[in-house]
Formats: sequence, structure tokens, C-alpha cells
Amino acid sequence: MCGIVGYIGKPNAVDNVVKGLAKLEYRGYDSAGVAAPEGDDIVIVRAEGKLDNLRKALEGKVFNADMGIGHTRWATHGRPSETNAHPHRSGHIALVHNGIVENYLVLKQELIEEGYVFQSETDTEVLAHLVNHFYKDSLREAVRLATEKVRGSYALAVISSKEPGKIVVTRKDSPLVIGVSPSTGEYMAISDIPAALFITRDFITLGEGETAVLTKEGAQLYDAADAKITRETKHIDWDPEMAEKAGYEDFMLKEIHEQPNAIIDTIRGKILKDAGKVYMGELAALEPSVPKIERILVLACGTSGHSGLLGKIFIEKYAHIPVEVVIASEFPNSELPLNENILCICVSQSGETADTKIAMRAAKSRGGKIVAICNVVGSAIPNEADYVIYTHAGPEISVASTKAFTSQSIIFFLLALWLGKARGTADDKAISQALAELRRLPDRIRRLLKTEKDIKAVAEFYKDTKHFMYLGRYYNSPIAFEGALKLKETTYIHAEAYTSGELKHGPIAMLDEDFPTMAFVPEGKVSDKVFSNLQEVAARGSKVIAVMSESREDNHPECAHQLYIPDCSEELSPFLTVVVAQIFAYFTAKALGKDVDKPRNLAKSVTVE
Repeated sequence: MCGIVGYIGKPNAVDNVVKGLAKLEYRGYDSAGVAAPEGDDIVIVRAEGKLDNLRKALEGKVFNADMGIGHTRWATHGRPSETNAHPHRSGHIALVHNGIVENYLVLKQELIEEGYVFQSETDTEVLAHLVNHFYKDSLREAVRLATEKVRGSYALAVISSKEPGKIVVTRKDSPLVIGVSPSTGEYMAISDIPAALFITRDFITLGEGETAVLTKEGAQLYDAADAKITRETKHIDWDPEMAEKAGYEDFMLKEIHEQPNAIIDTIRGKILKDAGKVYMGELAALEPSVPKIERILVLACGTSGHSGLLGKIFIEKYAHIPVEVVIASEFPNSELPLNENILCICVSQSGETADTKIAMRAAKSRGGKIVAICNVVGSAIPNEADYVIYTHAGPEISVASTKAFTSQSIIFFLLALWLGKARGTADDKAISQALAELRRLPDRIRRLLKTEKDIKAVAEFYKDTKHFMYLGRYYNSPIAFEGALKLKETTYIHAEAYTSGELKHGPIAMLDEDFPTMAFVPEGKVSDKVFSNLQEVAARGSKVIAVMSESREDNHPECAHQLYIPDCSEELSPFLTVVVAQIFAYFTAKALGKDVDKPRNLAKSVTVE
């Protein structure tokens, strides 16, 4: 997830591009850059790091242009650096890009054979060269032909020194809106509404596959078939702070709702749809040794550790490899010997988690192979790992992790299928069925999110409780632990989590009418057993909130409240039940007046032991 800006209107164009980027830095802060025409050339200024570094690089430079494009980067292909920063150039063409070009290696090789020279490690440079390759006398036509060659996602803003006074923008699977101010002759194409609020509150949303040409006279839209179209503008009444959160009250709620797209971005390029296979290009060098793997250790903390617990179930089912999830801070104290046949998976959203970093180094020093699952390109953990799989969840602002957990768990699911195929323990039919279910998951989460008000009502009912029990079994055991953690993080309410079968071995002694229970009971082979456990819970006076499948909308007298998830396979139900847990924690915290994005005593990236 990156932020792009295209501005045309007044001579202070570069200043306005940078103003827009400042409101998009939440979408990426690895590097930033701008491009603007000067005479017969295009001047590009870029800088590694946050936007302040670009501001410093621009000091003393004078731009007369009344148009420009800009970018703030969340690295996907290539480490954060000035060379990999956008805009990218090819001759008279410069462009910025948000998205992923899945077939960039094939396209890159074709372009190299035609004589194009690549300066960066990015997939985006392929797009610049493609537009140059197809350019004859129309920038819009060149962009159209170039994007026809691309498999993946994109939002593009493109300029050419041969066509001054014009910005061509287009999108597919990546957001792009156009801010319009006819009274001042200013137009902006941006990734998110906040970037253009300083010039207008009137916007046009660019549809899937559509293109627009921006000039000082206006914005002309074209549909996916290249026919001219018109669209009414929409007026936005949000204040600037609300706009940055896309109208959501808090980043946590915004990031909960971003999970369907986070899943799409995480699996993009990793599923060969026609073949029904998982593609893990990042692990190509590891594949020959997969049959020799004896054991897997997952080293992680907090929410990342809970994704590892779910990953353990996935991997043991499909790959038949024993998996142990170890709290990262404890691993350096162990004397467990490792070897090249023991795979260590280190999981960290930020890539800077101190405990996980130290555990990784300890594992590496003992001979273990290291695979990092991380969300931040160029951070410490992936830099030191032997292999890296990035989640592509985009920046997560709220301290309480939501979409990062989901994306990490998706990677574990794909990794389990990939390992199973490489070891011959998962047949093609089982993998194909699992992937078909996975592709349906984003739409099912969207359906679930529409029931948010039902979860909110239950949360507000329990806001004054002092204790909470969370129960789950099998695939949903990790969700019990994650649900309890979310409640503790956001509300400061005491919460316990157990596998439901363990309840009678001690924890049930705590339960009474002042100790309610949330249980995750999707339809599957263990659901009847969990409902039996809940009868024991209700018999102790504990009010039960059951999170169950829609198909089981029958009466359960042992449950005080019933919340429903769309029907799906049992193994993918955690991706739905966890959303219920996240929403419940969010609205409980809101009812208590807590700062959900910045809970007390916590930090987003834990960089100390």
C-alpha cells in the first residue's frame, strides 16, 4: 500500500503535491518522491525515509511547473532506498504506482531483450518502460496498452514531457479518487480523500479499469472499454482528521474493515488460479530441502504468536510436520540444539520486535534456517532472515493489531499448502478446494462486517463487567487467546482464554454470574463438544456469548447471546470469528471511553526486551 498524488492547476504544483503526500504518509513511509516538467524535461527528486527527507532534498530547488506527481512508498519489491523510490522514469515518461505487478519478472525480461535498462529493483519500473514502449502520439493510449500487459493491481499517475499540461491516471484493484475544484482550476488524483481537502471537498471516484485525463480544464473519464463517460461529483463533509481515517472514528475500526482487501493483497501473486497451486517464489531456494524438514519452530510474541498457533494447526494438517510455537522472549534461554533440518519461522508485524529479533539470532547461531513473516520491507528481521514472506497488509496505525494478524495467518495457511505439496502430504484436490474457499473469504468477511451493529449491542451490554472468559477449540483455540488479548489491550478488562476442553480442569472454578464467557463455535467436527462445554459454563451462572455459524440459528438456551458468522469451511472460520472478537473489543472500549488506537502502557512496535 502506497500513496500517490497527481496535481494540476497552479504554479506551486510541487508544493501542493508534497502537501497531498503529507496526508498519505500513513500509507507508506519508506521513501518519497516528486516529478514535475521543467522545459522539455521532467525533473525528479526522491529521498529514502519519511517525507521530511524529501522536503530537505527539495530545499533550494525552484519549480515553475503547474503540474506534478508524487509518491510515498510502502516497499513491496526492493528495499527502501532512493533508487527504488518513485517516481520512476523511462525517457520522456515518469509515473507513480500503488499496487503490485505480479508478472513483472516476465515483462522485465522482455523489456531487457528490447534494450531497456533497469535502474531499480522495483516492479513499477516495468510500467514506466512499458508506457514508453507503447507511446506513439498519445499518452492515454500508451497507458492503456501498457496496463493490458499487466497482471496484478495498480493505481497510476503518468506524465510525459511530450504532452505538457496533462496527467493520465488509471486504476485496477487499487484506490484512486479525483478532487475537483473548477472555480480555481485545480484537480488532484489521489489515493485517499484527505490528500486533496486543502483544495476541495468535491470528489469523483474512479471506477475499476477506468482512466482519466487531468488538465486545467477538467477531468475527462474513460471506461474500461475506452469510451468517454461522465460521473457526478460527491461532496465530502468530513473534517480533516476524520478524512484521514476514511470516515471511520478510529484507525482500529478502519483497519478491521480493511481486512478483506488486506487478504486480497496478501494472496495476490501467490495463487496460480488455473493450476490450483500455491506459488511461493520467495522460498524457491528452500523447496528442494522441504522433504527433509524434521520440525518447525515458530518464534513470535503477542498477536503474532497467536497467528503462529493457528499456523501450527494448518501446517500439521497439510504438511505433517510437527510445529512448536515458542514465545520469542523465552527461546534464547533454552538450550535446544538446532540443525539445517529444523525450520524457524519468525513472525513480526514491524520487523523490529526486539524479543523476536534476539530469538531469531539465537536460532540462527544454532544452525536453524530462518523464514521471516513480516509486514515492513527492509526492517531488521527480514534483513537478517534466510527467507522472507511479506504480508502486504499495509501500514497498521492502531496499536491493537487486527489486519496484521489476519494477513500473517493467511501466509501460514498458504505456507501449509505449499509445504504439503512439496512433501507430497497434500493432494491436488485438497489444495484446490482449500484455495477455492480462501478466495471466497474476503466477501464473507464483508458480509460479516455488515452485522457490526449486532456485535456493538452485545459489547455495550457487557461494558461494565470486570472479568471475561474466552473459549475455543481446534482451529478456534488461537482465536480465544487473540480475542482475550484484544479485550485486555483496548478495555483493560481482565480476560482469560482457554481451550474449551481444558475448562473443567480448573478454570471453571472462576465462573459465576459476574464472569461472562465468549465462545467461538463455528460448525464443524468439534462444535457439539464445545456446546456441551457451554452447558457446563451456563450451569455456573456465567452468561454465554456464542459466536456460531449462520446455519446453526437454532435456539440455544445455554446462550445469553448468539452472534453469527457466514458459513464456511471449519479451517477458515478463524478468519471470521476473529473479526467478531476484534469488533467486540473495539465497541466495548468505545463504550468505556477508552482511546482504542493508543491504549495505555503499550507501543505499536516493541523494540526493547
